[in-house]
Amino acid sequence: MTLSQRLFWRILPTLMATILIVGALAYRSATREIENIYDAELINDANTLWILLKGHLEKNAFPVPAEVPDIDFSMGNQLALNQDADDYADAHAFRSWKGGALAMVSSNAFPASVPPFSVGFADYIHANEKWRVYSLSIAKTGIVVEVAEKVALRKGLVGNILLDIALPLLVLVPVIAFLAWLVINNGLSHIRGLVRQIRSRTPDDLSLLATNDMPSDLLPLVRSLNQFMQKLDTSLTLERRFADLAAHQLRTPQAGIKLLLQMLEKATDEEERQQLMKDLVASNERAMHLIAQLLHLARVSHQPLRLEAINLCEVAAASLADVGVILGNRGFEAELVGKEVAYVKADRLLLRLLIDNLVDNAIKYSSDGGEIRIEIVPAGVDWRLFIDDRGPGIPEDQREAVFLKFHRVSAADRDGAGLGLAIVAEIAQRLGIQVGLSTPTWGYGLRVELIIPAVVT
Repeated sequence: MTLSQRLFWRILPTLMATILIVGALAYRSATREIENIYDAELINDANTLWILLKGHLEKNAFPVPAEVPDIDFSMGNQLALNQDADDYADAHAFRSWKGGALAMVSSNAFPASVPPFSVGFADYIHANEKWRVYSLSIAKTGIVVEVAEKVALRKGLVGNILLDIALPLLVLVPVIAFLAWLVINNGLSHIRGLVRQIRSRTPDDLSLLATNDMPSDLLPLVRSLNQFMQKLDTSLTLERRFADLAAHQLRTPQAGIKLLLQMLEKATDEEERQQLMKDLVASNERAMHLIAQLLHLARVSHQPLRLEAINLCEVAAASLADVGVILGNRGFEAELVGKEVAYVKADRLLLRLLIDNLVDNAIKYSSDGGEIRIEIVPAGVDWRLFIDDRGPGIPEDQREAVFLKFHRVSAADRDGAGLGLAIVAEIAQRLGIQVGLSTPTWGYGLRVELIIPAVVT
């Protein structure tokens, strides 16, 4: 079912319910007004009869009730010319009382067995028909004039009025439904235009959707789609860039491995074979390290952030613990000083990856028997983490360039992939961490300074 059909079938019941409510209110209003009008007419009829019969009732005695002929008969069946008028005449009756005795009655009046009614209005059922009765008492005369009217007359009139109202409404329902359908289709034309605009695009076309002449209630949808396409474009760009980088960077180690395998195949001397095997293992380790760094870089770019309160000291200690065997084998001296409780707001996996890369760089570029020192100190509302080593350091004029992908400080650096500090920069940007490079207090090596947002309490 289309959106137009859904809207139409939701509006149509509302329309029908509205018609029913209007009919119910019209019925209630018409009933109340007709009751008031017909009650007023009964009062008027009773007073008119009193004026007409006053002299006759006051002068004469009525041992037997005098019956007034049916108005239809007395007028020579003239009312037959109008059936509605005839029915109206048959629906009325009257009785008059004098001194408590029945004096004059109409031919269709209630029998004498029905006692006089109280002064004012009353309802009475006679011959399975409901009547509305008004009793007029004439002061100081003992005369009472009663006029009665069939309630069915009033209901019939209300029904006729409702029928006159309902028929035009029922005729208008198809017209209103057709107009509603046209309005719905016209209102959804912008959505259909938006769908056509999206369908006509190629898979590579992620340009923004046009918002010209777009209704205000559709603007949030279009803007959300544009934001989604911008994010998708960024994601696809990162994926293409990653694929290009991986293809380019893996070509060199793979070519080296291939060359070493060819040389190994042709080698005849066992000592030469052993050396080629060592070179092959080292080349393979460099390739594996490059692949691991590329995967880390991809994860940094795409992993959703899960910010939480993290104790910076625990993360740094865990990072040093993981490389404890390497530190011991190479005779390193490692030290973690400063605040033991330093809660920062960050993503645990990304923060750990950032510190791991810095520690890995410090170990890789330091000689055996070197020193790694991590210090955590407060920095106003943030926390400051220092990682110092006794390696060759980075010249001041290259400290900005080292954060670029695949940048090496010197051509002689064959062990590095040129991605460690690039990964650090990517993570720092996502977590709002400031990174700075300088020289440790002992005068040589490299100091990495991180300023990390603290948890707001």
